[in-house]
Amino acid sequence: MPQIPKTHKAAVVGELGQDVQIKDVPVKAFEDLAPGECLLKMICTGVCHTDLHAAMGDWPVKPKTPLIGGHEGVGEIVAIGKDTADSPVKVGQRVGVKWIASSCLHCEQCRKGREQSEGLSRSVLTLLMPQVDCEDVKISGYTVDGTFAQYVVSWVQSVTPIPDTLESEAAASILCAGLTVYRALKYSETNPSEWIVIPGAGGGLGHLAVQYAKYLGRRVIAIDSGDEKEKLCRELGADHWIDFSKSKDLVGDIKAATGGKGPHAALVTTASPSGYTQAVAYLRPGGHLMAVGLPAEAKLDAGIFDVVYNSLTIHGSYVGNRQDAMEAIEIAASGAVKCHYATRKLSDVEQVYKDMGEGKIAGRIVLTMEV
Repeated sequence: MPQIPKTHKAAVVGELGQDVQIKDVPVKAFEDLAPGECLLKMICTGVCHTDLHAAMGDWPVKPKTPLIGGHEGVGEIVAIGKDTADSPVKVGQRVGVKWIASSCLHCEQCRKGREQSEGLSRSVLTLLMPQVDCEDVKISGYTVDGTFAQYVVSWVQSVTPIPDTLESEAAASILCAGLTVYRALKYSETNPSEWIVIPGAGGGLGHLAVQYAKYLGRRVIAIDSGDEKEKLCRELGADHWIDFSKSKDLVGDIKAATGGKGPHAALVTTASPSGYTQAVAYLRPGGHLMAVGLPAEAKLDAGIFDVVYNSLTIHGSYVGNRQDAMEAIEIAASGAVKCHYATRKLSDVEQVYKDMGEGKIAGRIVLTMEV
């Protein structure tokens, strides 16, 4: 067993809304690991918009504090808790940590392949009603410490094995951004050659959504702004590009790109409420609005007449389950989907948050464990 230090560096939010600070924190010792737990020495971690929301505390359900954020990390297992039975992973294996760090696997939602929904609902109950003692569900970087650290405790039944053909930095963002858009596409009820609109197509989720959509044979209308994002979306195979900052009639431009009929689905990855309102206006009859991006505080303003008359479906799609993660990772490992990322150090996380909040990041940011 590799030698495990007593302390490690982690990016800690002391109180919600405060700056992130790099601190020395204890490493959980091998003898303290519970059955089913594993200790990972982290290689890298992606940074997601959700991490920024968590640090700011601007969602209705607040995360724990102090908080080590992060939920798309890749590391090597250096220890597995004693008396762990039937572990699907082993010491020395490279694995990924996702938003759902662990779930019970035996409730109704888990049995139906919606373990991520069980995770959200139970965590909401636990945070809003402390008397509800739920030990089964854990959310990385929200209800338990996450991947912005040199060592992370996770769970053997929930970590995702990373194929040798996929580099750690590329795998990191697939574990959340890739997984999230892949599942949304799976459930969009679209077929090959049909049109799908991706607002926020040049961002962290969006640029992966473009690639998974093309892998699945869909025709893609990419919506975003700026020359850099346009270049990226076109290189990734988008069939049509619309710069929302230059368009005088976004809904009309989208319909025109589809021959006037409108797209079959919209996968809204942007955190702007307008992305949802516009989708209801441009979808063709029978279209699907896949709600993915999470504005801090916003409501979906959809005309009931439009939704009913056009037989629209509004489908919330929340990350993905363990099988979705395996599929998303395997597609990326085949080379069909590539995460466009830039690397920075763990100690740069505060600046990454600022850049993210100002919309300056194209693609994805991955943090190495350097400080």
